[in-house]
Amino acid sequence: MPIAGRIVRVTPSQEVHPGQLVSPLERLDTSLLSLPSYRSEVLVVGTGVAGMCAALSAAELGANVIVLSKGGIDETNPRYAQGGLAAAIGEDDTIQAHAGDTLSVGCDLSEVSVVDAIIGGGPDAVAWLLKLGFAVDRDEHGKVSLRREGGHRIARILHSGGTATGRELQRALGAQISNNPCIHVLEHTTAVDLLKNADGTVSGLVALMGEGRGAVPVKFEAGAVVLATGGGGQLFRETTNPALATADGLAMALRSGAQVQDLEFVQFHPTILYLAGAARFLISEVTRGAGAILRNRHGVVFMGDAHADAELAPRDVVSREIFRQMLKTGDTHVYLDFSKMDNPTAKFPKLAQITKSFGIDLAREGVPVRPAVHYFIGGVAATLEGRTSLPGLWATGECASTGFHGANRMGSNSLLEGVVHGRLVGADVARASRGCDPRPLMPICGRYCQSEPVELNLTDLTYSLKSLLWRQAGIERDASGLADALMRIDQWEGYLERMAPFTRQGVEAVNMLQVSRALVLAAAFRRESRGAHFRADFPQRESDWLCHSRLSCGPEGIWLRTNPSGLQLTSNS
Repeated sequence: MPIAGRIVRVTPSQEVHPGQLVSPLERLDTSLLSLPSYRSEVLVVGTGVAGMCAALSAAELGANVIVLSKGGIDETNPRYAQGGLAAAIGEDDTIQAHAGDTLSVGCDLSEVSVVDAIIGGGPDAVAWLLKLGFAVDRDEHGKVSLRREGGHRIARILHSGGTATGRELQRALGAQISNNPCIHVLEHTTAVDLLKNADGTVSGLVALMGEGRGAVPVKFEAGAVVLATGGGGQLFRETTNPALATADGLAMALRSGAQVQDLEFVQFHPTILYLAGAARFLISEVTRGAGAILRNRHGVVFMGDAHADAELAPRDVVSREIFRQMLKTGDTHVYLDFSKMDNPTAKFPKLAQITKSFGIDLAREGVPVRPAVHYFIGGVAATLEGRTSLPGLWATGECASTGFHGANRMGSNSLLEGVVHGRLVGADVARASRGCDPRPLMPICGRYCQSEPVELNLTDLTYSLKSLLWRQAGIERDASGLADALMRIDQWEGYLERMAPFTRQGVEAVNMLQVSRALVLAAAFRRESRGAHFRADFPQRESDWLCHSRLSCGPEGIWLRTNPSGLQLTSNS
């Protein structure tokens, strides 16, 4: 019987909360009414590419916007992006060709209408960015230089400074944000949880303003709240993501009852530098596009036997093959060989400088690499305009799931999505919130939990969680490993939610644990292998699972359901 329409109720095993997730606000020891309050028409949570594009687009239509940044305005995932921005602007390229590649890599789960809209908006997005001062690499004739990456059949990737595209994009957008009188950015402000008014509309949130134990709780009220908080790479031991990527937006949406989608699809980047003591430096697939070759510890080239596109196969294929070579050879990594490339140190000077500091000559010696978590494909279920299943709440960027990426993200499509979708969301929230007068928010329901006699070592707990997910919910999963992960998460969650301090680290720990539970449940739910989700006990792609997974949490428990096609949301937003 086809899986379409199937609904499964999953009830947490511990008695701490039979259904609804515990909010960190239950440890707030003051009245909501007494908190300092900020009001705006639009509230954007996050200063990545999608968040800044949403803020700029809303401000262009006259909305007053507050933007919350967990760290500094430029401390975001895109800042570290070494890939580029994909757009069909080349003379030999078309929108149809770019969309076709995206659908192919998405393993039949990409929403065609969403793909057409975002890919179709690419050329206009590039023109808009160039007008804002976004600097891109050009050839000797002044034309925009385009490169090819995995999954793309032709060269269509714009870059800036070789591998500094994300940093340049953040700079250009940040300059526009800083100079816009309709936008006010509050840095070092950590969103804690969403708030609703009497009819259930999301109308604001509580945040911690400041850093360390000196941070103070504040309240924000708005006609529209946009989650643009990025992904959750820090849930895993090996990740390319910065320390801020703790799945905060996803956790807030889950606790508020929003539908989340496709959390089982977590993309691994195949090649990060793997040396004892070295930061997990991402080595872009541009290097493989330029001729670098993967070899195992015995010097054997292996990608040609795994996929017709060899080193430029989709990221999930390359990651799994590297993982299998590591198991086969008993090693912790494989090697990226630049020796057949002409002058690799000139082509990749930053990488050459880093490897040299560890005694590796890029032109002569293989660079040790292994996969790491790079991108959350799943997220808060959202429409093309960013609307979620909760009225008053929008989502964009990596924390949202529009169905654009399907089961596997194609390289450099995420920056494109951030710009195009962010602008669509900004325009929609500006219209929806125009002239709004936020209504009184409901008091926080719950209790203040008194201090426990035992102080938690949150660093130890989160590292244990990261190691658990890396082992049991990583590149390859199976039922027994996922069941073990869920059992351990149940145990940790039972006391963490009672004992976590009302600090940024405490809130992050709760967020990471609650989203980890949802991710493991989604991975156990999808009994097939598709795209970035690989089940060793269900290694085949199955037509019965040609659907999105939807998870939501309410007073009666946690529910998993399937959505065979389209992004219809049960919302009156």
